[in-house]
Amino acid sequence: MDKLIIEGGSPLHGEVRVNGSKNAALPILLACMLVPEQVTLHSIPNLRDIATTMNLLHLLGCETDQSNGEITVRAGKELHPEAPYDLVRTMRASVLCLGPLLARLGRAKVALPGGCAIGTRPVDLHLRALERMGALMDIDSGYIDARCRRLQGAHITFDFPTVGGTENLLMAAALAQGETVLENAAREPEVQDLANFLNSCGARIQGQGTSIIRIQGVESLHGCTYPVMPDRIEAGTYMLAAAITNGDLEVVNCPLEATETTISKLQEMGGQVTAGDSRVRVRGGELQGVDIVTQPYPGFPTDMQAQFMALMCVAQGSGTIQETIFENRFMHAMELMRLGARIRISGDTAVIRGGGPLRGATLMASDLRASASLVLAGLAAQGRTEIRRIYHLDRGYERMEDKLARVGARIRREQEK
Repeated sequence: MDKLIIEGGSPLHGEVRVNGSKNAALPILLACMLVPEQVTLHSIPNLRDIATTMNLLHLLGCETDQSNGEITVRAGKELHPEAPYDLVRTMRASVLCLGPLLARLGRAKVALPGGCAIGTRPVDLHLRALERMGALMDIDSGYIDARCRRLQGAHITFDFPTVGGTENLLMAAALAQGETVLENAAREPEVQDLANFLNSCGARIQGQGTSIIRIQGVESLHGCTYPVMPDRIEAGTYMLAAAITNGDLEVVNCPLEATETTISKLQEMGGQVTAGDSRVRVRGGELQGVDIVTQPYPGFPTDMQAQFMALMCVAQGSGTIQETIFENRFMHAMELMRLGARIRISGDTAVIRGGGPLRGATLMASDLRASASLVLAGLAAQGRTEIRRIYHLDRGYERMEDKLARVGARIRREQEK
């Protein structure tokens, strides 16, 4: 098992390039099961979750190939309907194979994903919506066993703008008979990217990026070549790395519209940010605490709250973060406090009193974005910080330590003894 060693206090200078989006690539890869012809995807990051998805596609009967950020998928006629627990338990996004398997085969047996470190994230909304489209659902021995002759278009209103539910239904409805209307749909850029990919394969989807999406089902989809969007969370993380080290960093291949909320909140804190032509330059400044409430897109992203908490630990004054999306998503706060951060948790709200110096310590990562927040704090802390269980980090950031080292961070990966 690997760990990161960081000697803090070095301002970052230079240029960091953002990879393709993990959260867009995962559903797009699973959507390839809808397409019997070859699909070629570009800008795919080399991450643990991508490798898990590739393994799942193999198990379900797809032919795949991966090389230098490009993946080809061919889902021929011999697909298999079962996604076993041993794979699904390692990556919750695996449940997104439910929609495409039902649409393509009329059968799906997918293990329930269970809980995780940042909350239960139930799939009830997915299942109820698919039942509205004519699927028969049975939960037995920890598996969702679903069947249908052919999914039928339906008018579905989500209780909450669920990202996974919207993605599952987009894929299911692409091959359904008739029109499907999704109301209170998720508006996240990754949902838009999935819809754009499906349209590139011949689907008829309108309204992505709004709360009402209309899908006219088609008989079949065809192959295409498609570039996955840049990762807005990786981009935001490197922006904050520049600010927390009082550096001067240019983030390249940045999805500007998708990171608008992150940029705005960083500017509100006093960060010096200039943006244009898919580039964002961030320079350090006199930072002040702010108040943050996580919300579905286009609100403040829950996947950036841990990183902003680390930044507010070194800012002047106090700030608050209210987490409205996931329960149990303040587990990084206790680790930040080991560095000397002053944080008080009350229910879904964290109060951060900044201004005090952080000092290096041994930390334990609890989830993906928590890992990123600990790296940021370690970059700013005095002395040596050791971060263990970084396999969480490798799920969403491709060799983060290499990118940071190239712009001046004193950071290295070691094996735990």
